[in-house]
Amino acid sequence: MKNFKYLAMSAMIGSALLLGACGSTGAESGSGSDGEKTEQLSGNVKIDGSSTVAPIAEAVNEEYAATQADVKVSIGVSGTGGGFEKFIAGETDLSNASRPIKDEEKQKLEEAGIDYTEFKIANDGLTVVLNKENDWAEDMTVEDLKKLFIEDGTTKKWSDINPEWPDEEVKFYAPGTDSGTFDYFDEVILEEQDMVKKNIQLSEDDNVLVQGVTGDKNAIGFFGYAYYLENKDQLKAVKVGGVDPNNETIESGEYTPLSRPLFVYAKNDSMKDNEAAYDYMKYTLENAGEMAEAVGYVKLEDSVYEEDLSKLEELK
Repeated sequence: MKNFKYLAMSAMIGSALLLGACGSTGAESGSGSDGEKTEQLSGNVKIDGSSTVAPIAEAVNEEYAATQADVKVSIGVSGTGGGFEKFIAGETDLSNASRPIKDEEKQKLEEAGIDYTEFKIANDGLTVVLNKENDWAEDMTVEDLKKLFIEDGTTKKWSDINPEWPDEEVKFYAPGTDSGTFDYFDEVILEEQDMVKKNIQLSEDDNVLVQGVTGDKNAIGFFGYAYYLENKDQLKAVKVGGVDPNNETIESGEYTPLSRPLFVYAKNDSMKDNEAAYDYMKYTLENAGEMAEAVGYVKLEDSVYEEDLSKLEELK
């Protein structure tokens, strides 16, 4: 997803940010986005993980680069599971995740001697989407979703859910198995049973899923709320149990069970030894709420960010 909503916001303050980008390396000062003098740093920050969290990370980085031009931040999107693999291998400073870390991943980090800290940065509503021409499946229950997405050896048709719906084969589009979005759907909808195997395309790239659903009136898919908002003119969001996914229902938890938190996991040693990585993580926590809402997610209570900033300060 390239055309983030935050770009409009960036344009309004671009002239102020440009001043910060003109600083040099070392201990010279430039102007931050708030007008205060900011020590100019240099270094590298390596990030990988969830494609769902990536829009927030890229929005943050767009602003951060304007205040710290000599800090080079790389953001990969290997999926939550793929990101944790790189984190365990010691290849990254930060790991973006759309689910909590698993016990086996915790164990591997312990075996690798890597201490880490979990930071929650936003809330998301995993959104089930349909083709715009679909006017029959606009409101489904969790049980309907189970019947559709759980493998039972048959070729699924819409009429299997409701005999009044078309006798047409359903085409499925879903995140790949390295995705935290897949893991979350697996937990709350599939309940760790196998996902349907016929007429399905899996992809770590949410844009591929968007294109698939928009191209077939019998398609259904799911991904993060921000990707739905970015493509809502082409897609239709499914109500789950009569509840639309939106900022209010996601924040309140009414949009259940598909509301979920988003995370960044930080390597403790990087926060101690890599000044650029520490500064970037601090900037992320200071701006995550604003950036989350700018790209279509839901910010957390200010107290959560304040608590996380205190945790980060303790690491340094």
